[in-house]
This record gives sequence, C-alpha cells and structure tokens, in this order.
Amino acid sequence: MAYDGKWKIILSDFDSDDELEMLAVAAMAMEKLNTENSFAIRRGSVQGHSVIFRNRVEGHERLYRDYFAKSPTYPPNLFQRRFRMNRSLFARILSNMEVYDPYFVQKKDAVENIGLSPLQKMTAAIRMLAYGVAADVVDDYVRIGESTAIESLQRFASAIVAIYSDLYLRSIT
Repeated sequence: MAYDGKWKIILSDFDSDDELEMLAVAAMAMEKLNTENSFAIRRGSVQGHSVIFRNRVEGHERLYRDYFAKSPTYPPNLFQRRFRMNRSLFARILSNMEVYDPYFVQKKDAVENIGLSPLQKMTAAIRMLAYGVAADVVDDYVRIGESTAIESLQRFASAIVAIYSDLYLRSIT
C-alpha cells in the first residue's frame, strides 16, 4: 500500500489500543465507501431527464390501420404520395431490414414493455428522408422520440447501402 509510511506515523501517535481500533474501523469504513462508489454503475434513465409516455402500441396500431390493414383508412395513392413508394416496395424493404439489422425487429424492454415496431422505426426514417423534416416532427404521429428517430434514420441508411448497393447503386460515370 502506498500509504504505509503515513500510517506508521499516524499509528505511532496513539497511546491506546482502543483509539487504534477506532481508527482502523473508520479507515475500513472509508475504504469500503470509496470502493463501492468507484464501482457503482448507473443503469436506466439519465438522471434529470423526464420520461414521456408516448403509447407506442397505440402509435403502431394507428399506423397499421391507416396504411397497412386489409382495408386501410388511406387509399394506395395517398400511401404512395406520403411515403414516396408503393406499399409492396415498403413491405419488401421492411422485410429486408428486419433480416439485416435486429434493430428493426420489435423487442420487449427490461420490464417486458413492448418496444417500437419495425413499421414505426422505418416510417420515421422514410418520412424524415421524404420530407426533409427534423426528427422531432415525426414524434406526433409515429410516437417515437427524437433520439430514436435519428438512430432509426442512421441504421436505415446504413442498411439500405449494405443491402442494395451491389444491386442498385453504381459508380459515378
């Protein structure tokens, strides 16, 4: 221990074993606190940040009813105008995304709450690309947070390049 010399000086100043024992107990308690604090790992939400309940399931159900149900609320021409592609192409890309990147597969969190659906993640990415809007704009309809929308966009772009570059992308001529 680096403090051996200092401890010898301190210990030589004590007259009784009781005082020495009390110092030893105090030192061990301090050491234990320091050890516990240095190895403490914070998990969960960021301290000071507020959590917004977005009702992800309702967001998925509304998105599905509006565009992907057997008889959707909006006709195919509105789907194509809003997503800049037809529904079958969207479904094919989504299927490839789920196979390529597990991020696009719906999961449960630590307390068994259902996470965002692949439809929500890909819709957020497509809408940001199609309309050139900021990430927080897609929150209202898709029910996705700004940071998650940004991550979805980044992963979407990376997956598109990885999946389709050999087939569709060519070198500049």
